[in-house]
Amino acid sequence: MYNDYLDVSQEVALAIDEGRPVVALESTIIAHGMPYPKNVETALAVEKVIRDNGAIPATIGILGGRIKVGLTKEEIEYMAHAENVMKVSRRDFPLVISGKMDGATTVAGTMIAAHMAGIKLFVTGGIGGVHRGAGQTFDISADLEELKMTDVTVVCAGAKAILDIPATMEYLETAGVPVIAYGTDEIPAFYSRKSGVKAVCRLDSPEEIGQLIAMKECLGLKGGVLVTCPIPEEDEIPFEKMDVVIRKALDECREKNIIGKEITPFLLSKVKDLTEGKSLEANIKLVLNNAAIGAKIACCI
Repeated sequence: MYNDYLDVSQEVALAIDEGRPVVALESTIIAHGMPYPKNVETALAVEKVIRDNGAIPATIGILGGRIKVGLTKEEIEYMAHAENVMKVSRRDFPLVISGKMDGATTVAGTMIAAHMAGIKLFVTGGIGGVHRGAGQTFDISADLEELKMTDVTVVCAGAKAILDIPATMEYLETAGVPVIAYGTDEIPAFYSRKSGVKAVCRLDSPEEIGQLIAMKECLGLKGGVLVTCPIPEEDEIPFEKMDVVIRKALDECREKNIIGKEITPFLLSKVKDLTEGKSLEANIKLVLNNAAIGAKIACCI
């Protein structure tokens, strides 16, 4: 039983048992997504936003081969500093747990652990997806396969802007994943409110989203739901401006022959440098916005 390797904090376990809203959070943003101390500050700020909006936060990670659902402040601080923290998606769980290693869960990894614990909703910054040039490289994030399989709603600001957003939406359509645009007619593009990709489903309130999630569950349809939330207007970086920066970062990535799971952290770091830190600040703002919306949705399911 996987429960033999799962530790759920007392607060989170009690909330689940009592049917109170719980929001799962990833740990990749702590170990790999942001520099110290922004990573810890952001993780704790996101937890506070979730509490302020009526839900219980459950940050997820792996420590010493144990899946932890509801990391303490001390554990978050440890993960921000620890060396050799593996980035954990579905394929990595057996290695990290059998080897009693530390791991930071990706979107896919967090969905798996959240589902194990009985948590129905997860908030992140942006999901992985189809990489630009995937027709040649076949580089497609495992996050998309997890959305097809695992019954967890993911609240985000869309796919990361470094990706091929139209191709990512096509993949999710083929996989049968409902994609909701929250209060907008276009799928947001992470740092930007618009991507040029028209939304198939627009919903304007947490209550409407909660009803959709409940109906999907009632019908017995497997897989997740993706809720995409545009970054607040005052915090966004226009898509046209970001696209130029991303293309420059991609060119350098190819020149240095960076491949596999090293691509995303390299590109995000390079984009931060090219925008003089503005992309990092936008990232923080969008995560906090997603947390507020996600907590409200969690209160409706």
